[in-house]
Amino acid sequence: MGFELGHPENLQNPRFIATCLVGGIVIGVSVLGFYFGYPLPSMGIIRRKKKRPVRVYMDGCFDMMHYGHCNALRQARALGDELVVGVVSDAEIIANKGPPVTPLHERMIMVSAVKWVDEVIPDAPYAITEEFMKRLFTEYNIDYIIHGDDPCLLPDGTDAYALAKKAGRYKQIKRTEGVSSTDIVGRMLLCVRERSVSDTHNRSSLQRQFSHGKSQKFEDGVSGITRVSEFLPTSRRIVQFSNGKGPGPDARIVYIDGAFDLFHAGHVEV
Repeated sequence: MGFELGHPENLQNPRFIATCLVGGIVIGVSVLGFYFGYPLPSMGIIRRKKKRPVRVYMDGCFDMMHYGHCNALRQARALGDELVVGVVSDAEIIANKGPPVTPLHERMIMVSAVKWVDEVIPDAPYAITEEFMKRLFTEYNIDYIIHGDDPCLLPDGTDAYALAKKAGRYKQIKRTEGVSSTDIVGRMLLCVRERSVSDTHNRSSLQRQFSHGKSQKFEDGVSGITRVSEFLPTSRRIVQFSNGKGPGPDARIVYIDGAFDLFHAGHVEV
């Protein structure tokens, strides 16, 4: 029911008084906004400030970069809107793991080429220090620090991500089983060893070992020990690595082939 101004009893009605007050405030604000040139919301809809993208950080050595590294970057990117990757310096790797096979500038090329990476930080520390974590939060606007579920311990036995976990800014992804830089080095050494023992007798033994997961005894009694890759490129994995979009009607499609064994910076630059 409405209120009629011609009835004096309405002047005593609380609802009528409240309606007049609200209406007067709206009219007053509108007049002031027009007079002073303030922008007013259109049709009562207030524009909200655009939400800042969630930025996540992940670091690594990325030595002899392989499928497992790429899968880790894919998972990390899924936890935010933008992925910043720190590539650990040669000196830090030497101090904590031993000399890297691939130098920093080549590892930078490899990481930068991955489609899920938005920004790369060179010479990142192996462990998240207080100083570097503060720099990530203030200079790079990082919201979360990401690492795999495999433990990352320093030479003294402490957790390299302890400070990030304590700050409540740590998120974890699943490690990709069946492939690692150590495994790849093992396969390379096994290839060299097999060829040196007997090219004729052991021509197909390497393939058999990788197929059945068995370690072979050489003539001198030493076992060729290396972890067998269990990577299986399922259709689900292929979909995860694709962007789900096909080429457009006017797209230019380029084909290139190659063995791409031990994928490296030279392959990327091609």
